[in-house]
Amino acid sequence: MTVQNNSKEKAELDIKSIVEQVQTGDIHAYTEIIRCFQKPIYIYCYYLLGNKEEAEDASQDIFIKGLENISKFSYTVSFSAWLYKIAHHHCIDLIKKKSKGYKFWTSFKKDHAYKHTHEQEFQYDDIIHELLEQLHMDERRILLLRSIEEYSFDEIAAIMELKPTTVRKKYERLRKKLLKKSKLGGEIYEHSFKTGG
Repeated sequence: MTVQNNSKEKAELDIKSIVEQVQTGDIHAYTEIIRCFQKPIYIYCYYLLGNKEEAEDASQDIFIKGLENISKFSYTVSFSAWLYKIAHHHCIDLIKKKSKGYKFWTSFKKDHAYKHTHEQEFQYDDIIHELLEQLHMDERRILLLRSIEEYSFDEIAAIMELKPTTVRKKYERLRKKLLKKSKLGGEIYEHSFKTGG
């Protein structure tokens, strides 16, 4: 087993004990869950919603929903996958509410959440935004969950309420589509695409 797998398993065990504390009434332990997941959930919301303030508000709402529903959580999936499922549905609801005439990603450059000091890093981030603009919402979600959050097809299927085989097919189509886009894009993103389960 690799060091990365060991540390991932240890983190999941730590989260499991924190979840159990919260489920038995220690609400203060939930602050540790927020600390662990605050940044990745914010980034996920930001890439789906395209706006810093909306992503911050959405993140807060997601953690509130998580706390309200934690008593219903059981380990049929990992806790992080369960939390991402809440995030997924919350962001979809927000997008549906404002979808009338709303153009996704148009304000990305104005509302850019990160200030980069290295030009190469800035260009990479710019390319990510341009790439995401060209994708359908389902494709964006699968790309974020698979390549950035490194979830398995089974976990993504649980989050998005799809069959794992459907997720796998969509991901493979998306992978081929993006690697065809341009030589530059292909070189940059090829390393991001996970293969296997």
